[in-house]
Amino acid sequence: MTKQPYTVPLSAIIKETSLESIYMPSEPEERMVTSCDVNRPGLVLSGYLDYFDNERIQMLGKTEHSFLENLPDDLRQTHIQELAAYQPPAIIVTRNLPILPELLEACEQHGVPLLRSKESTSSLMATLIAFLNVELAPRITRHGVLVEVYGEGVLLLGDSGIGKSETAIELIKRGHRLIADDAVEIRRVSSKTLVGSAPSNIRHFIELRGIGIVNVRRIFGIGSVKNTEKIDMAIQMEPWDTHKVYDRMGLESQTMDILGIPVPNMTIPVKPGRNLAIIIEVAAISNRQKKMGYNAAQELMHKLGMGEETGLPSHANSEWEKY
Repeated sequence: MTKQPYTVPLSAIIKETSLESIYMPSEPEERMVTSCDVNRPGLVLSGYLDYFDNERIQMLGKTEHSFLENLPDDLRQTHIQELAAYQPPAIIVTRNLPILPELLEACEQHGVPLLRSKESTSSLMATLIAFLNVELAPRITRHGVLVEVYGEGVLLLGDSGIGKSETAIELIKRGHRLIADDAVEIRRVSSKTLVGSAPSNIRHFIELRGIGIVNVRRIFGIGSVKNTEKIDMAIQMEPWDTHKVYDRMGLESQTMDILGIPVPNMTIPVKPGRNLAIIIEVAAISNRQKKMGYNAAQELMHKLGMGEETGLPSHANSEWEKY
């Protein structure tokens, strides 16, 4: 998969973190940030410039400010000029510290946005990195439906017409929430977490064959929708195949790879008379139990004397047929 660069405008960062603009050489909507990392340039301000990444937002806290204040005037100006000459996306001064005249002069000379925050450095860095990790995360769009069921993000996959949207409507009527229908934008926000959302232009809309497009938020209320949700499991819906052997025990967990992260996955066969909404509710609860360390199939096999709670035999499915 080719890595696609993503950007976030500086204006969105200013709005998200309530930053004060001290100097802005151009419209913040036009200045794009491409790195989700944030840097405190202590080594740069001491004169060490090797391996400096000028794509990162630079943050000056109390330590950096105190260090600069205690430098001789000529040396302070030299080090600040060296930092600004790399033209980072922005320099942020935290804790409402006073702006050093040399810093403002260097930013104006090199066209670097200068911002200020009343937050502490660590708090602002945590907020900013979390925001950038979401906005700049690698992403793909999958055809499917994403719903929240008992707090679990369930991604429904399957061919068109299999009944994903109809199942989602039934789940919504049962008190669960819709995140996305038809197109699910999936972002990898960390090494272990996937977050799904709907494209903004189709958010809260769902298509029902024979009825058309409906606005779930308008019909079922604000409590029936959610903008984003972590993806905890995927369910593949497919027509019932009488020649296929489906898992009846759930001893072995199946996963599917999405953006390099294994996601618990199960296949649910669809045929008339099956209440898919209830089945998905049970699947969501079961998935939560497994994350908490409980597996009903393992407990049953243990009680039947067919294996320990861990390390069960691979032929357990066939052995279960005897009962």
